[in-house]
Amino acid sequence: MIEKFLDGNKRFLEEDFAKDPEHYAPLASSQHPEVLWIGCSDSRVNPERITGAKAGQLFVQRNIGNIVPIHDWNFATVLEYAVKHLKVGDIVICGHSDCGAIKALDHESKDAYVPLWLNNAMEAKNRVDARIPAPKNPEEEKNRLRLIEIENVALQLEHLRTYPPVMAAEKEGRVKLHGLYFDLATGELTKIF
Repeated sequence: MIEKFLDGNKRFLEEDFAKDPEHYAPLASSQHPEVLWIGCSDSRVNPERITGAKAGQLFVQRNIGNIVPIHDWNFATVLEYAVKHLKVGDIVICGHSDCGAIKALDHESKDAYVPLWLNNAMEAKNRVDARIPAPKNPEEEKNRLRLIEIENVALQLEHLRTYPPVMAAEKEGRVKLHGLYFDLATGELTKIF
């Protein structure tokens, strides 16, 4: 697989990098992304690919379930750097269909770390389950999971607003928050919040 990646890099160098030196040369010494993108680690949801963004436009934080954990130093560092130093104007939380993290909320796990991490999304499941009746067939279960995926984006936006750098930047109008949803089956990216 690594050889395929190195071959892919050769194509990138020839077909993209070498043909656009005016774009890539400044990126060698600084970055000025416009957006902090908080997305899922799912290999099917590549932020640059699904948005058509070029190198340098997105500052990306990816994790299982597109979660904004409360009291997490790694996440807080990314957030503070993006807002205070890179001065991004937009922060996106992007959820997606067929999310394994959301499915895992319904199952006991013997993993050491995954369940602790997913506790950051459990409230989304609880909110949806309180609003709708228990699913009676696979189609209703699929709809329930989609509702939880969407509710999780809303919940993570709430978590995002607990961080002081975001609170201040949003209040002063320096940053806007957005919730997006990517449908793997259709390839469509939709603004949901």
